[in-house]
Amino acid sequence: MAKRRILGIDPGTGICGFGVVDFVTHKKPRMVTAGVIATPAHTPLADRLLDIYDSMHQIIEETHPDQVSIEKLYFNQNITTGITVAEARGVVILVARQFELPIFEYTPLQIKQTLTGYGRAKKKEMQEAVRQYLEMKEIVKPDDAADALAAAITHALMTRAQYSL
Repeated sequence: MAKRRILGIDPGTGICGFGVVDFVTHKKPRMVTAGVIATPAHTPLADRLLDIYDSMHQIIEETHPDQVSIEKLYFNQNITTGITVAEARGVVILVARQFELPIFEYTPLQIKQTLTGYGRAKKKEMQEAVRQYLEMKEIVKPDDAADALAAAITHALMTRAQYSL
């Protein structure tokens, strides 16, 4: 029976979403945990990145994922926000590599299309798609955690033939 545990990440400096899902052959996927790493506003960026580093390290040590699926950076308007998100994303990738975990990246469009069939799905639609896929009673909140779970689910669906899940 194939089993894999995927850590999904929705990167951000102020709020970094994470979600861990177990995928086992012939069983429904199961959420292990989900939440956010929230760093205080008006804190120096270096301190925020250190908080993300320490938190990611703890999450990986506690959950023992096999793979990491992270949302690729996409920014349309605010380059300053995009740069800080890229820095947070780099910290997450660094921690995953320190644990020798394989990293897979998906664009927001790929994640939305995979879960909803529509690349421009809204936050509520994504939260509902995650809820349905994981057969949960309520949607996952905040939406950053749901987005992280969506990244994990996307990776599982994109690679399911390799794992017979």
